[in-house]
Amino acid sequence: MGEFADLSQPEPQRHIPVLLREVLEGLALRPGGRYLDATVGGGGHAAAILAATGPDGRVLGLDRDPEAAERAAQRLAAFGTRAQVVHASYVELGERAAQAQLVPLDGVLFDLGFSSWQVDDPRRGFSLRQDGPLDMRFDRDSADEPASVLVNTLTEAALADLLWRYGEEPRSRRIAAAIVAARPIRGARHLADVVSAAIGRAARARIHPATRTFQALRIAVNDELAGLAEALPQALAALRPGGRLAVITFHSLEDRIVKQFFKAVSGICTCPPNLPVCTCGRQAQVEWVTRKPLTPSAAEINDNPRSRSAKLRIVEKLEGTNP
Repeated sequence: MGEFADLSQPEPQRHIPVLLREVLEGLALRPGGRYLDATVGGGGHAAAILAATGPDGRVLGLDRDPEAAERAAQRLAAFGTRAQVVHASYVELGERAAQAQLVPLDGVLFDLGFSSWQVDDPRRGFSLRQDGPLDMRFDRDSADEPASVLVNTLTEAALADLLWRYGEEPRSRRIAAAIVAARPIRGARHLADVVSAAIGRAARARIHPATRTFQALRIAVNDELAGLAEALPQALAALRPGGRLAVITFHSLEDRIVKQFFKAVSGICTCPPNLPVCTCGRQAQVEWVTRKPLTPSAAEINDNPRSRSAKLRIVEKLEGTNP
């Protein structure tokens, strides 16, 4: 399991784009290029891409969170028609890019973290340090069930399974039992306190004891892993040959999906080693730009502690590759 940012600790309410230099270099930006930021968030990456691809480079930004989309649109307004922001999930990536007449794209970026203002807004339920409704939906107007429904209605066994599957929480059964015993869970702080009381906190622990529980609930509420697996092939299909796909992940479950997808489209044979001839038929659609993931420097982590678990992986679409 990768490291977690400790969302229990106060930080300034600002959004700092993670691995910004590495993203800009890794996308091999060019003037006039066409790019898609699939998780535009605070607009930091998008603004830097637009600045680097002037005078006529274009960026389409998507975000499932309508408040994030509005913030990004305001931040990118200075770039005029070169920037377009749409309230949409990245599972709609292919359709939205086609509607914006940006296909084929020169680059696609996924930054799978979430903005500091989302964490710090007590209405959202993401933070362990502020009380508020236990919501966790990226789009609060959606029909998705909020986290409060899951923690207050799932059976103990189902809740333990959710915490293990999406949080890789080794004490999932103990936590699930404590949650069920404490029902109704009234809000984010109540849940954090219940988990803390159930498992305690080691004196030298780097993260709050409820961090994995909150992660698991957020992933389940927003169906994040299935959405990522659906969006990655669309991103590759929308790229021109030579275009690049960059993905920043923040925990091992996301990173595993990205790594497995990149491995599959890079043509790495999956046949058993004892077979004399390859029968899987995999053909390379991309080549790796980063064989090993890029991670934040010590200076970046010091400036933005929430970046410490970030990993950036990049591939480039090969010539002659069909969608």
